Amino acid sequence: MNLSELTTFHLGGPAPDLTVAGSREELLAFAADNALDPSAPRMPGILLVGGGSNLLIADAGFAGPVGVVATKGVETTELSDTHAQVTAEAGEDWDDFVAGTLAQGLTGLEALSGIPGSVGATPIQNVGAYGTEVAELITSVEVYDRVAGQIRSLSAAELEFGYRTSLLKRAQQAAGTPAHIVLSVTFTLQRGPGSLPVRYAQLASALGVGIGETVPAADVRDAVLALRRSKGMVLDPDDHDTWSAGSFFTNPIVDAEAALPAEAPRFPVTDPLSGAPIPGLTKTSAAWLIERAGFDRGFALPGARASLSTKHTLALTNRGGATTADVLDLARTVVAGVEERFGIVLEPEPTFVGASL
Repeated sequence: MNLSELTTFHLGGPAPDLTVAGSREELLAFAADNALDPSAPRMPGILLVGGGSNLLIADAGFAGPVGVVATKGVETTELSDTHAQVTAEAGEDWDDFVAGTLAQGLTGLEALSGIPGSVGATPIQNVGAYGTEVAELITSVEVYDRVAGQIRSLSAAELEFGYRTSLLKRAQQAAGTPAHIVLSVTFTLQRGPGSLPVRYAQLASALGVGIGETVPAADVRDAVLALRRSKGMVLDPDDHDTWSAGSFFTNPIVDAEAALPAEAPRFPVTDPLSGAPIPGLTKTSAAWLIERAGFDRGFALPGARASLSTKHTLALTNRGGATTADVLDLARTVVAGVEERFGIVLEPEPTFVGASL
């Protein structure tokens, strides 16, 4: 099988050693088959694929063991009249899971509607959108620790969440391979029709409310899905603007005194758990920087089949027939242009497999 069949970029070469784990037992068997040998100089390289929405895989593919996480199951535990815990197996589709919590009368995840991928990937990246991050709502994550060789439950505090990062992601980056295999994720959600306070200006405008107001959670989901579709951020096999990994670059966090143009967007940087502002730092918009550096929607290099989305400059897309090399060339061009114009080096958000900028 080619990994292009498993990624939203529709990119990636062959995977000669692929296992589909449809149950927790099969996922743990995959882990056992690829266990860490304490005498080995490094951890054996594996690739885990859930929804494939945050992966950019080399055209040469991946020669090592590939585990497709397809585990299913959702369990709800009532904590009180106002709150419940919901635990989902790692292979559950994220947007289906969000819709299911709202159908149960549970709120909190509504602003994260429409994000492609699996539940198990969300804590690794600390997935966030429209003013909400999963770090605020995750109670714990159950993982198979490949170093310790055992199942562990990690609390939100132990996961050390940051902007688009976590202990799980940093451990993977340090090892060059997943150090943990996510088995399930537990969220604490509120019971009732009202959403979390609306925090994102564009979302507030779409809803016709002020920042900090609460509206029916179903209305937030509808508005978020409409906004994401307008940016090509809801998967559609017939729309090549969605043949991407979503936002390709993270919004840069810079010193509050950085020499940004006066008109550049500035957003507070907050602690992902407490929500408290972090002094001395500001976040600016990667999309704004890209556009002001001269890269318009639909920008492409001559002869390449990859381009910026025609709807949103933060997404790099496969126009059909692109290669991973095409995407990397485009990304390098954008990074170099933004650095030359603003002195800021954009950081990619997807996980690269056998590839680098």
